[in-house]
Amino acid sequence: MALSDRLFAAQRERNLTSVTTQEEAKPSPRGSTPPRRVTRDPFADLKKAVHAQLVGALGPQLYDVNMTQSDLEHQVRTALQGAVANTNQPMSGSDRTRIIQEIADDILGYGPLEPLLRDPELNEVMVNSANDIFVEREGRLTRVDVSFADEGHLRRTIDKIVGKIGRRVDETSPMVDARLPDGSRVNAIIPPLALDGSKLTIRKFSEDPYTVDDLISFDTLTRPAADLLAACVRGRLNILVSGGTGAGKTTTLNVLSSFIPDDERIVTIEDAAELRLHQEHVLRLESRPANIEGKGAVTIRDLVRNSLRMRPDRIVVGEIRDAAALDMLQAMNTGHDGSLSTVHANSPRDALSRVETMVMMAGMDLPVKAIREQSSSAIDLIIQQTRLKDGTRRLTAITEVVGMEGDIVTLQDVFLFDYHAGYDEQGRAMGHLRATGLRPRFLDRLSDHNVHVDPSLFAPSGALR
Repeated sequence: MALSDRLFAAQRERNLTSVTTQEEAKPSPRGSTPPRRVTRDPFADLKKAVHAQLVGALGPQLYDVNMTQSDLEHQVRTALQGAVANTNQPMSGSDRTRIIQEIADDILGYGPLEPLLRDPELNEVMVNSANDIFVEREGRLTRVDVSFADEGHLRRTIDKIVGKIGRRVDETSPMVDARLPDGSRVNAIIPPLALDGSKLTIRKFSEDPYTVDDLISFDTLTRPAADLLAACVRGRLNILVSGGTGAGKTTTLNVLSSFIPDDERIVTIEDAAELRLHQEHVLRLESRPANIEGKGAVTIRDLVRNSLRMRPDRIVVGEIRDAAALDMLQAMNTGHDGSLSTVHANSPRDALSRVETMVMMAGMDLPVKAIREQSSSAIDLIIQQTRLKDGTRRLTAITEVVGMEGDIVTLQDVFLFDYHAGYDEQGRAMGHLRATGLRPRFLDRLSDHNVHVDPSLFAPSGALR
């Protein structure tokens, strides 16, 4: 169909305001969320035609590696304005501006996701289907009124994201982890694993990483707790950050890493690079999935082993989730003090159990007691982070790993969150991280590294009932 015919067809549909698909007309199963009524964009066909015309006109310029991003944006917007101006379809100035912006977002960025990714108040973008998109704002999930044109449009956007870092997603490899240029973490899963269409989840990160002062202002932790954690990092304690999905473990790990002195050599190891360290001597490593033949995979465990040959002062692992736990424990026990990592667990005790289970996955057939002895001697401190029901993320425990008593690893809580404070009228948690009054046993080790902690930090700041 010629461009003029497509524009004429678009004009005929100008007065169509909304349509309900046959799928939406079906009754919802009991207890399920009602489907969103999809409003048809009256300029959808026009945008599709102009988009095709623009891609055809600019051609190779869109992929010219010698052209800067600003020059490319200028050429695209100039061509867009001319293409839209040459149409005969009546539209207001605001409609014209919107159409130009949406087509530019599709060509230069990630289509309908672009305004969501630019919104600094959003923490997460969740695409459940082409026309069903949720975001997380201030810890709460909200459905947004944006959508992709169809499943094909969503798949093209996913391919664009993962292709930029050399990853792929198709029927033979239907799951992928990737990242955006700003460091935001991306997960995509497509059919046949995703039964109702492709799913895309983007965990956003602010352009300026949160600092410890930001976490204090958010009530994630208190100043005394922050001072203790800074001393523990400078004093080269091995620290494990524990928490559930979305609890803010990576953000806390990034803040902890900021306490590492500038004169140390740091190796970071991640599945998808998210950490942003500002020290001078940082080496960033990232795992790699297998290729289409099932070969070439480089795991976190491989990278941990390799990092030991890179003369690191610190090893920072984004997350321990498999047999790499054994190599991490051995690194902590063989002179690489001050290592940091995260693990998915609901309490400090659960974190040790998770590490124990993951070490067993290494296939070394070690006795349980030997594994626990390794864990208790390697890990000095466990920080528990929790996402509360009001959506806020709080540190709920700072726990010292004391040692072994018989077959049991002994723990001692240094700070605990006061859950008994309850919630205010707006539903926000009123509790805070409070000192238990117990002095940790690692203070002598900190002193050996010329790091001294004010004893008043451990004075009980309120009754823990």
